[in-house]
Amino acid sequence: MRKKMLIAVLFLLAIGAKAQNIADLQQVFSKSYIAENQNNYGQAIQEMKTIYKEDDYISNIRMGWLNYLMKNYGESMAYYKKAINLKPYAIEARFGCIKPLSAVENWEKVKEQYQEILKIDPLNTTANYWLGVIFYNRKDYKSATQLFEKVVNLYPLDYDSVIMLAWAKLYNGNHTDAKLLFQQALIIRPNDNSALSGLQQISKWLESHLSPQTNGKP
Repeated sequence: MRKKMLIAVLFLLAIGAKAQNIADLQQVFSKSYIAENQNNYGQAIQEMKTIYKEDDYISNIRMGWLNYLMKNYGESMAYYKKAINLKPYAIEARFGCIKPLSAVENWEKVKEQYQEILKIDPLNTTANYWLGVIFYNRKDYKSATQLFEKVVNLYPLDYDSVIMLAWAKLYNGNHTDAKLLFQQALIIRPNDNSALSGLQQISKWLESHLSPQTNGKP
């Protein structure tokens, strides 16, 4: 009987300690949020350091974000990488890591993170779109087309994805699909300059390639 009572007491003490620990964490995070909202990122970081643990996912995410705001990009990446290692299938940590990587223009590492996200969540529209932009900027229009198509199939009225797919199709030599997509973009955003420019390029291409060849004869 005494042994059972002792176990019960220890159990209640453990619950009480855990509740107190959670309350302390909530208080620290609250102070950190207040400091962040006041643009006092250094103070927000100092608050977090009082409870930071390397094996705590949430603390690493928070520290990664705050160091990004402080423009401590190397430290920000390090915290996000710890979070990724703790929860490899949590794509929010990978999206977080992309922010400091983009700030230092490490586009190859950014590309790798988007690819890892798509291994976990193949239809993630944000990752598909921005990875498509990276390939588009590298003039890999075939790869860009495949990624933009995934987004447009899910969101046919998303202007940004439709217009990017139209240009990728055009530069990949698919003028028929590009024309339809530019026309679709004009439905979404009437008088859009980018779509009108695309249609004008297609019209000029058709004139130069499909007009009769006179070979100098009248």
